Amino acid sequence: MKTLILSSFATIITAVAVNAQDLEQVKKTIDAEKFSEARKSLKGMVASAPDKGKNFFYLGQVYLALEKQDSAKIYFDKGKAAKDAGHLNLIGLGQLELLDGNKSAAETNFTNALALSKKKNTEEQIFISQAYLKAATPDASKALTAAKAAVASDPKSALAQIALGDAFVANNNVNDAYVAYRTASELDKSLLRGPMQLAIITRNAQAFPEALKAFNDVLVTNPNYGPAYREKAETNLAWAYAKKSVFEAKIAEALEDYKKYMSLTDVSTDARIKYADFLILSKKWKELETEALSIQKSDKINPKVYKYLGYAYAENGNPEGAIKSLTEYMSKVDAKRVNGKDYLYLGKAKLASSMDDKGVITNQTKFNDAVANLTKAAELNPLLNTEFTEIGIKLYTGKAYLEAAKLFELAVKNTSSKSFSRDSYLLGNSILFYAENKTEAQKAALTAEFARANQAFADAIKASPNTQDAYYNKGQLNRVIGTKESNAQAVLDYEGYVKTVIAKGETETSKPAVKENLFDAYSFIGANYATTDKVKAIENFKKAAEINPADTFVKESLQALSK
Repeated sequence: MKTLILSSFATIITAVAVNAQDLEQVKKTIDAEKFSEARKSLKGMVASAPDKGKNFFYLGQVYLALEKQDSAKIYFDKGKAAKDAGHLNLIGLGQLELLDGNKSAAETNFTNALALSKKKNTEEQIFISQAYLKAATPDASKALTAAKAAVASDPKSALAQIALGDAFVANNNVNDAYVAYRTASELDKSLLRGPMQLAIITRNAQAFPEALKAFNDVLVTNPNYGPAYREKAETNLAWAYAKKSVFEAKIAEALEDYKKYMSLTDVSTDARIKYADFLILSKKWKELETEALSIQKSDKINPKVYKYLGYAYAENGNPEGAIKSLTEYMSKVDAKRVNGKDYLYLGKAKLASSMDDKGVITNQTKFNDAVANLTKAAELNPLLNTEFTEIGIKLYTGKAYLEAAKLFELAVKNTSSKSFSRDSYLLGNSILFYAENKTEAQKAALTAEFARANQAFADAIKASPNTQDAYYNKGQLNRVIGTKESNAQAVLDYEGYVKTVIAKGETETSKPAVKENLFDAYSFIGANYATTDKVKAIENFKKAAEINPADTFVKESLQALSK
């Protein structure tokens, strides 16, 4: 959805009818996504024609496309005083307020802009609709209201139909979005964004071959239309992630398409930054490092370069370089722009510097610092759970069980993940294995950990009731805890294990490891029932004896109970 809306952006901010010939040319430049070139032209235009408010507004929009909000505000503030269409800049300022989460202030700006507009306010409503969609917290409902107002103001405006399509997509109404984009294409056959948006809808339905054909049809109309190559690249990338067997082939095609896109747009720092974003999605870490270093040589002030270097260094085995670069990045940008993945990579880099190749912690302070960053990553983006699982398994393999538990706790924050049951099981195991050889005094300090482990095993069982080892290890945990209450719970856990295993039949019960666990479970259950339920105790000891008739404890227990 985000790609679809962003791909409409260039059309929305460029194709609204204006009289100035130089602005018409800039519009074509922006539509080709040569934002740096457009910025240069617009700067000259606002200097030579300070009474033209639209020039300021479009320049501010270009800065927003380049993620430079401070610069955008400067030109919106200057442009709102212009005699000709200065009110458009109030919409730009409202858009900035929405990006900062100030909805009330934004709506005041929008209301003032509409009050100053002409009766036919199509373009104002279009921009207001787009502002709601690109807000820090998008408001799809208000975006749709504004888009419908734009269409009502001018039913024959292809751009209003594009805005309407974007709003419908944001409201999860793909069918009406399709109609709106198709109508836009019929109203203005030269407007390539209409068929582009239709192709994006096709791609989002995972009809990748059909989407690629649609983008190629756009390129037949205009072989040098760069944005179509970018969307082809996105389509091949989506195909690569959807089907592992074609990953490498489609990634290669995607990168070629994106290089073509860059060759047809401007090879500015801004375009190269976008290419770096694409390399991250393509998992081309060596290429990302090379590209980021190259960008750094030509643009030493762009903070995103530090982010890319941090990611690349982390993936390419240079944790200290990653820590330095990501710390630099976070110090240079607004805290709102630092996302979960940024903290993930910083945490991974710090983690790597705190342990050896076998996953053994060598620096506890660095490890604790890494966990703090990873915790922040989980708070910002619980969907990163697979990353936490991967790190946790490495620690678990290195027998750093308590440390592994901290990572599995982050993984299970995403309760809807496909690996939730497994991650919960590993969390329980981590605490069990850490605690099983501890002294009574040491175990007394693990009350919170034991409660968490019991809950983790319970979560694993609830998510996957046939996972027999979760029952067994939960029983083991409660035996390790060793209180009267935990021993009673262990009996219930072992009974759950027995029931689950027996239900699977002889194929399962005949396995050596399972027989050993069954013997252990029956023996413990029998021993705990010995003073409260003689019949159950004898029943379980007899089952234990069937598995291992030579066991002294079982034989002696049966003899004592039979007297």
